[in-house]
Amino acid sequence: MKIAILGAGAFGTALGGVLAEKGYDIDYYDSKVEREKLSDVLDSARMMIIAVPSQVLPHLLPYLPTTKPTIVATKGLLGSRMFLGFRDLMVLSGPGFADDIKNHKNTLLTTTDYRVMEMFGTSYLNFDYTDDVNGVLMCGALKNVYALYAGVLGLKRDTELWEKYVDEAAEEMRLILSLNDAKADTVDLACGIGDLMLTCGLPSRNYEYGLMLRKDKKAEPTKTVEGLTAIKRIQRGEIRVPDAAIKLKEIVKICS
Repeated sequence: MKIAILGAGAFGTALGGVLAEKGYDIDYYDSKVEREKLSDVLDSARMMIIAVPSQVLPHLLPYLPTTKPTIVATKGLLGSRMFLGFRDLMVLSGPGFADDIKNHKNTLLTTTDYRVMEMFGTSYLNFDYTDDVNGVLMCGALKNVYALYAGVLGLKRDTELWEKYVDEAAEEMRLILSLNDAKADTVDLACGIGDLMLTCGLPSRNYEYGLMLRKDKKAEPTKTVEGLTAIKRIQRGEIRVPDAAIKLKEIVKICS
């Protein structure tokens, strides 16, 4: 089976490497260099995997076929509204750094479709499951925002303060999901608490940028920071934020 992977960055190529090892025919579309036309990559593919940065996705969506089975591996999206009209949508998310996957480190991810388990399942890559598409996507965006704030606070992994922060952030995420047509217990999966714990510390880009803001409130990111994109979407009102989400509101205020 030929699969088109949209996004030739670290995570997209890590996923492609897993599939190539299992015998799938992989073709990449690199939105940065545009070495190939998008249509050339998509026309002969039976399935597509979206792994572009979340800020790139809105510009790409109008050109994507809605009839092909689609796996969304992009993090930073506050729900599935932009995919209205897609007939066969799956999500893959969770606490997996690209280098860990490439180096065959044991990793647990979350998916919303059993076909993803069959395609990607290996001795080192395993999955938990939920049908909560909106919740998985929200977790992938919200954990970046909380990771950013963990950096601003200068929290160090595995300390008592860090553990308390992660627990409180997870509870806020449950409240947010409940208020936005998603399932609160999705936070208990790899895509939620697992990814939150991984991201609230180095080498997470979001946490690293939070550390930069701690030293200089005007610091500009030197890499893609998905948490900033999620904050902009929150500011636009793409999700409802409960009054009790104090930490989320504080970091949104800081980054305004």
